[in-house]
Amino acid sequence: MSILAVLEQRPSLEGRPAWNRMSWETLAAAQQMARELDQPVMAAVVGQGIGELAGDLASKALDKACLVEHDLLVPYTPDAYSSALRQLIEGLKPGLVLFPHTYQVRDFLPKLATSLGRVAISDVVSHRVENGQPVLVRQLFQGRVNADVRFLTPGPNFASLQAGAYRADRLAGGTSPIEGFVPAIAASEVRSRPLELFRESQRAVDLSAAELIVSVGRGIKEAENIPLVEKLAAVLGAELAASRPICDAGWLPMERQVGSSGQTVAPKMYLAVGISGAIQHLVGMKGARTVVAINKDPNAPIFEVADYGIVGDLFQVVPELISAIEKSK
Repeated sequence: MSILAVLEQRPSLEGRPAWNRMSWETLAAAQQMARELDQPVMAAVVGQGIGELAGDLASKALDKACLVEHDLLVPYTPDAYSSALRQLIEGLKPGLVLFPHTYQVRDFLPKLATSLGRVAISDVVSHRVENGQPVLVRQLFQGRVNADVRFLTPGPNFASLQAGAYRADRLAGGTSPIEGFVPAIAASEVRSRPLELFRESQRAVDLSAAELIVSVGRGIKEAENIPLVEKLAAVLGAELAASRPICDAGWLPMERQVGSSGQTVAPKMYLAVGISGAIQHLVGMKGARTVVAINKDPNAPIFEVADYGIVGDLFQVVPELISAIEKSK
């Protein structure tokens, strides 16, 4: 059962193709599953004029990489993308096809899977292998329940992976052959006419790209105490984040919220200060490599996911941490 990772690219502000960072997480997941199942791993990227991305794929450990190009693939439409990928998949015959769980994938993946008589499992957070078959795990009810999903149909089967679920830094390098693939797409197949690309208002901070994050919760008690945690973030060279109650209260802007209704992050270190660890918050930071928690409640749920924990009053612990860090510099 070979595994195919379908990566996502979009034109940058300069008009050049640029990778979605979640593409590398998806490719890392595909490599991991392929190793565990002892199967080949392939990758594909869709668009037009994307040849300059070939070098990035050629430097990864893959059995094959495909550049799927056609004039009708720009601008993006679900009709053209699903048609192109259906033809590629019918030729490659992978057992499992993985995608990043992006807005674009959510748009075309149901159409693609249905066209091949299959279902798609969305928002996968992890997996394991049982009896030579992958078991995918996805969360329900804002992370309160983990559901195991097994495919009962022969390939190709489809799944999209949640941001931060797999680590891009575990991507294996190597040398892979690059192949071009030109699908047969008729203009009559493309039934939608894209309008101007919607862009969110520019955020002052992109927490998803931060390597160090200091996040504050209700344990800070009052807005006047926020500067204490801001100072800790500053001495660490970290971005400041918060749980939902802090942002709902207006103590920090909404763009700094981490959780199921905020940003999903995957930093090298996530320092949670006065955060109890509600499941809605844990969903947004579970991709962190190292979690450090400071909370006066020894039974706080945050300690169940923390690599290091300090049970104590943050108003005593944080000043001591700041002092120690400043001395070490």
